[in-house]
Amino acid sequence: QVQLVESGGGLVQAGGSLRLSCSASGRTFSIYSLGWFRQAPGKEREFVATISVRGDSTYYVDSRKGRFTISRDNAKNTVYLQMNSLKPEDTAVYYCAARMGYGLKIRQNDYNYWGQGTQVTVSS
Repeated sequence: QVQLVESGGGLVQAGGSLRLSCSASGRTFSIYSLGWFRQAPGKEREFVATISVRGDSTYYVDSRKGRFTISRDNAKNTVYLQMNSLKPEDTAVYYCAARMGYGLKIRQNDYNYWGQGTQVTVSS
């Protein structure tokens, strides 16, 4: 099993940047594919980005491609989400998630483990 803890959220002005981190416990971090999701107030949780086990493949939802970058450091058991040019509509609780196995998945049901989330608020 793996336990996930997100950090790095906060309040930022539109156009600013934040880097979210998600630290994982457990010795087998390197065999999990990882993803970031987000849930805005009054909306369903949605996919943001995912990264492969080795970190050599990534996939983003089109609207965030170019502004968001997912990366991982298996030696530190950490996955990151760098967010640039933030917009008020990026305001949400951001969750990291893990699933055992290869392949890039975008459905929530494909992920077995979830963090508690970190709040990102972008002011206009």
